[in-house]
Amino acid sequence: MLLATPAPSTLNPLSVMTPEPHMPPRQVLSEADLASRWCMSPKTLQRWRMEGRGPHYLKLGKRVNYPLNAVIALENCIQHAYSSTLGHLIPPGVRVRILKF
Repeated sequence: MLLATPAPSTLNPLSVMTPEPHMPPRQVLSEADLASRWCMSPKTLQRWRMEGRGPHYLKLGKRVNYPLNAVIALENCIQHAYSSTLGHLIPPGVRVRILKF
């Protein structure tokens, strides 16, 4: 009696787990990158996080990242309405310089 062997599968099991090609990578800035972008000390950003100020951030373990869209949104809000609605986010006496890339 002859037994037929099944044809090899054309589906690669690893292809199921790979990310979809149309999804863009998440763009984030490290604490050092944001401090450099805003010409300030990383310690200032650390203090702002403790006080609940500044842009939203992501913290995984000890690593702190700032989503680029949250940074740009805060820059745009500060640029248009710094003194009236967002003064509570930036401590008095701190100058924020908007850089265009």
